[in-house]
Order: sequence, then structure tokens, then C-alpha cells
Amino acid sequence: MSDHSLTRRGFVAGALMGSTIASGAALAQAPRDRRPRFIMDAQTHIWSGGKPSPTHRQEPFLVTDLLQQLDGAGVNRAIIVTPSWNPNGNELPLEAAKTYPDRLAVMGLYDTNSKPDPAQIQNWKSRQGMLGLRLFLGSPQGKAWFTDGSSDWLWPELQRYSVPLMLFAGGMMPDVAKIAAKYPDLKICLDSFGAPAGVVGVQAFDNYDQVLALAKFKNVSIKPVSLPFISGEAYPYRNLHPFIRRIYDAFGPERTFWGSDITLLKTPYNDCVKAFTQEMDWLSDQDLELIMGRALSKWINWPAPV
Repeated sequence: MSDHSLTRRGFVAGALMGSTIASGAALAQAPRDRRPRFIMDAQTHIWSGGKPSPTHRQEPFLVTDLLQQLDGAGVNRAIIVTPSWNPNGNELPLEAAKTYPDRLAVMGLYDTNSKPDPAQIQNWKSRQGMLGLRLFLGSPQGKAWFTDGSSDWLWPELQRYSVPLMLFAGGMMPDVAKIAAKYPDLKICLDSFGAPAGVVGVQAFDNYDQVLALAKFKNVSIKPVSLPFISGEAYPYRNLHPFIRRIYDAFGPERTFWGSDITLLKTPYNDCVKAFTQEMDWLSDQDLELIMGRALSKWINWPAPV
């Protein structure tokens, strides 16, 4: 056997050994996925028609599509937040919740163009699967309704009938603070970090002290959802980690609810899960249990399995 052959064989063996060592080192350095046994997504949508907002996927997204994504990522349950463009309003989400009562429940969209109707709020949770009410106030009309007195009748009714509220009201945190202070038994959850609509990157967190200030109200919680969209960066969305830490420090894990806003995603759904369970090593296992589902289960009165 020639010296050249021995040298070549040694090179190949050395290269393979080096590759194995490098792979082992990479595996050793990879963050451990501390995924809890129970996970619930705080914000998803389904729809069968209508014209979605430009930031969402444009094709219909049905309950079968949603369940396929949940199953693929090991997510046990999801809250369906009715999108404003769904042609049948809350009916499609409620039908999904009725068909899959152990997997899905609904935060029904309230039509801000409707006339004040306390009886409607009294009966809001009478439908199977309806656990609360959602308001989207990202449009000029929604902002006007929220701030000009037209909505004043609603808050005492929601408190009286124990209807939890998920609220998109970016840029209007002082107004939210007034409601939280006046109605301390009204459960309010801030959608999408409490950030304004359509703003991406760290600019979405300008004046963020106004959002964090609401943590002093024990009836206010928050959903850090839509990480890939709001971040504008690649996984693991590190530009948002400091803000998630500030949310954690202000609201605590009992009032911080993980979610995806799945139809905004241009990345794998499972990345939204891993961004918390694998990339935020400062969260304890108990923190993850709460943030990834158990805290929301308690807040929305949908008990998690033991």
C-alpha cells in the first residue's frame, strides 16, 4: 500500500472524526426543548370566505387546517378569535368548538356597529364553546367607538356577567387603563404585545412603558403573539426577547399567554412554540407551564388536564 493511500485514508478518517466531534459539539450546544405536556394557543383564526386583511394568508383557513398545525407541533388546544372578515361572524368558530370541544374554544368578535344591547352580553357565553368576547380596535372607526363614549355601556355589562375580554387597542393604553381601574373585576387581555397595528420590529415598542404600566392592574393580562410577524427577523426573533422579558417582569407568568396568530405566519408554526420552549432559558419549567397554556386555561375558565 502506498504512502499516498495511507495519507489519504488518514485524512478521510480524521475528517470523519472531526465531523463527528463537530456534530456532537453542535448537539451539545443546541438549546433543550422544554416543551410542557399541555400547550394552548391563545390566538388563532379560521374562516371560509371573505377578504382577509393583507397581512394574513389570503386563502380560507378551515378547522381541519388548524388542527393539522396544532397536531404537528404538539399543541393541545387553541382559542379561535373570530376574524372581522369571516362572512358568518362567530358561527364557523362556534361550529368548530362544538365539533371539537376538547381542543377548541372561541373568543367571539363583537360588532362595534351594533346598537347597545345588555341582553346580548348577558347571553354571550350561552353558546357552547363561547368563552369570552374580543374587540379589534385597529381601524379609525374602532378607535373612535372606543374613545368617544360609544363603548361606555359595554364595560359594566362585561364585568356584571363575567365575560372575559381580549382587546386589540394598540396606541390607546391610557384609555384601557381607565377601564381597568374603573372595573377591577373585568378580565382584560391585551392582544399582540399591546403594540399598534402594522408596526414591525423594535419600533412597535415605542412608548412601551404605557403598556407595561397596565401590569399594576391585576385584572389585566397580555398575549405576546405574532412573534415572526412583529419581529421582522428570522427565528428565534431575538430582537423581541428583551421585550418579552420586560413583559414577564411586569405581568409575571400567571398573566402572560403564549399564542401564534397562526395565519400571519410565513414560517413553520412549530417555530412559534420553540421560540419560548427552546430559546428563552431564563424561563423556568414552571414559568413555561403557565405561559404556554395553564395560565390562560385558568383565566378563561377552561380547566387544563391535570
